[in-house]
Amino acid sequence: MSEQVLLRVEGLSKSFGSVPAARSVDLAVHRGEALGIIGPNGAGKSTLFGLIAGDVRPDAGRIVFDGRDITRDPPHRRCRAGIARSWQIPRPFVHLSVYENVLVGAYFGAGLRGREAERAALAALADTGMDRLADRPAGSLTILQRKRLELARALATRPRLLLLDEIAGGLTEAECVELVELIRGLHAQGLTVVWVEHVVHALLAVVQRLVVLDFGELIAEGEPAPVMADPRVQEVYLGIHLE
Repeated sequence: MSEQVLLRVEGLSKSFGSVPAARSVDLAVHRGEALGIIGPNGAGKSTLFGLIAGDVRPDAGRIVFDGRDITRDPPHRRCRAGIARSWQIPRPFVHLSVYENVLVGAYFGAGLRGREAERAALAALADTGMDRLADRPAGSLTILQRKRLELARALATRPRLLLLDEIAGGLTEAECVELVELIRGLHAQGLTVVWVEHVVHALLAVVQRLVVLDFGELIAEGEPAPVMADPRVQEVYLGIHLE
């Protein structure tokens, strides 16, 4: 396996009853890459994230992270190995402060203790611009601030691979621009990012490569511009039928 490949999924399949959510998906993510994943509702994007993060067990195939097979590893072990994810709908501990929420990520996600956990939490707050709100109750945050907190909590686990699930959803255009700049900055620091998103213009402002899923099948992969111009992609994702 190439030293440049951080994550590889091979023949990954998952069905829920008779409904396939992943059909023999093969995918490689390179170190330092920003990869985007798009597809219509029900395409299997969130299931793929669940399979990578360990929240969903595959029916077939395997997942290799940094050269090690993690297919049977539980989510907490994958997190300790360096895989973190954000959730589409942030659910902070509303009665805890922003700082305490992020400290939870460092403590339970990364397994850090004492001063090391505190340093990881403070660094994550600074990286996401949430340090000025560290003492505020998480329940008082705006949607954008909750999204930033979700990122900070993931970063506090000290990931090498960050999975972003629909993080731009529900934001205004101005807020979306702010978030894109934040993610672009994190990627520029060397963090490997895989981003599932329906707000395609936000995604295309960051990613270097694009993958398209449809009914659990990978139907296109490559540089963003030619992938978006692919007639099959336009038909299944944009609803444009081309003869």
